[in-house]
Amino acid sequence: MKLVVLAHLAVAFAPLITFLLKLGVEDINSDFDALIQTAVVLVALSVLVGATGKFQSLRSVGPGTWVFLILSELATSVSWLCHSRAMHLGEASRVAPADNLSVVFGAPIAAVLLGERLSAMGWLGAGLIAASAVLVAAAP
Repeated sequence: MKLVVLAHLAVAFAPLITFLLKLGVEDINSDFDALIQTAVVLVALSVLVGATGKFQSLRSVGPGTWVFLILSELATSVSWLCHSRAMHLGEASRVAPADNLSVVFGAPIAAVLLGERLSAMGWLGAGLIAASAVLVAAAP
């Protein structure tokens, strides 16, 4: 149940990112915009982790975990930079669907690299997401 609630909250907040970003990026460089976003995330998560008592010693993080965390955050940085630049250049209604294509690419990656299994309905859903993103982006 907790997974469902968290997933729904993520879905509820995701469109706000696109809307608020589009409103806020008009007057600044997209790279600087991504830097500000990252700083806000760092402060907000530091407060959250501190307030919930979930802070861990950095020494408790193993070397393999560090490698994957760093690579993951480098990928996040590139994604945010590209998203910010796309929002500067295009309409939010066309950038947001393209951003959601991560689901379409994430499913086969999870299947191949992580050994996860997606049902036929799951693959159909990923296909429908791809089709809907293309339709929304191509709409006049």
